[in-house]
Amino acid sequence: MEKQLGMASDHAGLELKQALASELAARGIAVRDYGTTSRDSCDYPDFAHAVATAIATGDIKQAILVCGTGVGMSIAANRHAAVRAVVCSEPLSARMARQHNDANVLCLGARVVGTGTALDIVDAFLGAGFEGGRHAARVAKINPA
Repeated sequence: MEKQLGMASDHAGLELKQALASELAARGIAVRDYGTTSRDSCDYPDFAHAVATAIATGDIKQAILVCGTGVGMSIAANRHAAVRAVVCSEPLSARMARQHNDANVLCLGARVVGTGTALDIVDAFLGAGFEGGRHAARVAKINPA
């Protein structure tokens, strides 16, 4: 089965989202775009919620969200129990977030990282897997019953 990745941005993250989507498509990764497609001012929570809902329903397993800093997208996405969103500005945090926290949404700040660094962060995030073990019990405590 082809890997499919959700992506969304607000107006501030549109250019970086498009650059990342183009590179991922060239690598054979199908990208499902949840918006925005315009540079017109818009509200980041709308797009974060659309992606989080897609994760909750199983339409996608992982996503990348881009806004000015990544922070707003992360806050909105993390309101959903199925989401473990992390803001990263360097590859080590992205890799560790996958390995230890089973993060499924990577949030990037278009005003914080350039395209080259963003690609390095995406590669670290997508290239790492959840280690499970002692980390699984910790992740289970994030959304207590």
